[in-house]
Formats: sequence, structure tokens, C-alpha cells
Amino acid sequence: MTELRTLIEAAWDDRSLLQQTATTDAIHHIIEELDKGRLRVAEPTADGQWQVNDWVKKAVILYFPVQQMETIEVGPFEFRDKMRLKTDYAGQGVRVVPPAVARYGAYLAAGVIMMPSYVNIGAWVGEGTMVDTWATVGSCAQIGAGVHLSGGVGIGGVLEPVQAAPVIVEDGAFIGSRSILVEGCHIGKEAVIGAGVTITGSTKIIDVTGPEPKEYKGYVPARSVVIPGSYAKQFAAGEYHVPCALIIGQRKASTDLKTSLNDTLREHNVAV
Repeated sequence: MTELRTLIEAAWDDRSLLQQTATTDAIHHIIEELDKGRLRVAEPTADGQWQVNDWVKKAVILYFPVQQMETIEVGPFEFRDKMRLKTDYAGQGVRVVPPAVARYGAYLAAGVIMMPSYVNIGAWVGEGTMVDTWATVGSCAQIGAGVHLSGGVGIGGVLEPVQAAPVIVEDGAFIGSRSILVEGCHIGKEAVIGAGVTITGSTKIIDVTGPEPKEYKGYVPARSVVIPGSYAKQFAAGEYHVPCALIIGQRKASTDLKTSLNDTLREHNVAV
């Protein structure tokens, strides 16, 4: 990997190197490693933090200019793109419901179910995760095992700046319908995100369960139950309410991890 990284870093600084076979071979090798899950754009470390492999993101970005446009025919469907589609789902133990699409260079672990949905290059989706109807998993997003991305969930892609962390959703999280997670936000293990919640890397996430509010930015702690909220902010033209997310409780140990979002929210007296 050290040699591959050296080639990628050199090509990032000097795009004329994309004309060299050694460089293009290195790029293609990295995309293959991403596709098979042997390499990740970001990965958890031993101390519970996450490490962003920015040189891998550079390889993904450099993959676009070295690829040529081509027509791809899939039954009655025709596509025109620079990227191949992912193949051999049976061999990988992945269920894909038409017309779901994943790009080559995205990793889907065994047991993943893709309803009609989309997973982009560089993404990593863990074992047993459900990508529900019309959900999208953007470039380089890291989705853990046993996650449920409900219908219409939008997981944003983060390619540039290359040092920016991708969207991270840890194991066992439940993301409610039409939620939007973008700009490198981080959802902790087994968190429950209510329908329609929008979280960016700079969104205020306010824990209102104690006597005083506790504020996070772009990060939802493990097992938190989150709903949409707003707070008053003063502008030159007056005071207005702007969106935030509210932590209203914690997922109980007694709660079945496969419980519906509605049941979880009812535990906290939230109308559903």
C-alpha cells in the first residue's frame, strides 16, 4: 500500500502522471480493493475514533478522468457513464431488488439488502444492512452492520475536501424515512434518527433529557433517540427559528434492536 499511496499522491500533485500506466494501474487496483472491502476510505481505530484515508479518496477522484464514457445496457435499461456497475451479487451474498443500482468500487457486505436504491463509489455498507426504497448512499459514506436506512433516506457523499470525514453511520442505527445525513456527520451505534431529521457536520444536536441542554455538533451519541427541532436565532432582520435536532432519550436495553421507529418514539411520548 505504501507504493500505491506514493503513486496516488504524486498524481494528485501532477495530473500529467495520469498518462502513465503505473499510475492508472494503481488507481484501478485501489478501486478494486474498495469494491471488495479490503480497503476503506475511513475506518474505525482501536481507540474508538475514525481515521480518514484521504489518499484513498484522492484515488476515487482520480478514477474519473482515467475512465472513458461507455454505454451500459442492462435488459431494457440503458445507461451512459464512466463507471461500471457492481456485479456478482450472488457470489457476495447480497440481495438486490430491481431497479437498485450500486457502482463498482462500492462495498456491500454479505446480507445487505438493496431495495430500489443507489449506492455510490467508495461507500462501505456493513453486513445485514437494509438500504430501503429510494434511499441513497453517497460517495465514500461508511454505513455499519445491521443498519436500517428507511425509505427516501439521503446519505450524502463527501469526496472533497479530501481531508473531510465522510458520513459515518455506526452499527445498529435506525435512520427514519426522508432523513438527510450529509457533510461528514457521525451517527453513533444503535442511535434512532426520527423521520425527516436533517443533520450536517455543523447541525446543532441538543440533548434535552437533562435539567440543562447539552449540545453536540454533527455528532449523535450512541443509542440516542433524535427528532427534528428548532431554536431561536437573532438576525439583523429579527429573531427566527432555525432547524436543529433534539435528543429526547436513549434506546432502552430492553428494546428489541429490530423494533420499529414508531415503537421507539412512543416510548418517549412522541406523537407518530
